Amino acid sequence: MGQGLPKMTARVLTCLFTTDAGSVTASELARRLQVSPASISKAIAFLESQSLVRRERDERRRDRYIVDDELFYQSTIAAARANEQLVQTARQGVAVLGRDTAAAARLENIARFLDFIGESILRAAEQAREVLHTERAEEAP
Repeated sequence: MGQGLPKMTARVLTCLFTTDAGSVTASELARRLQVSPASISKAIAFLESQSLVRRERDERRRDRYIVDDELFYQSTIAAARANEQLVQTARQGVAVLGRDTAAAARLENIARFLDFIGESILRAAEQAREVLHTERAEEAP
């Protein structure tokens, strides 16, 4: 479950994914993982910044951290949008450096590559979104 995440962040995310309810409070996370509330807070802040978890208030006004199928889609879309910013920045660099320079040619190649990848990710996310909302068929006995 690491996928480049810091160890504690990966542990928190794994705990959320493996909870039947799909949501827990910070104190529940700290107790289950046997870590300090500060560790949970830092991990949750990162996961929220990546759109991998969302926060809701429960009836007792405690924050509950939630994972659901839609978050994977939202996180993928957010990553593709961030990619668009890199494309724009690279293209601005081309204009600053002048189109006839080797550095500008590299930046333009980077921009084209990232643009293609970003568009592909967006298309794939839209096509695959229904997979997240498809119930597994009951296996025949």
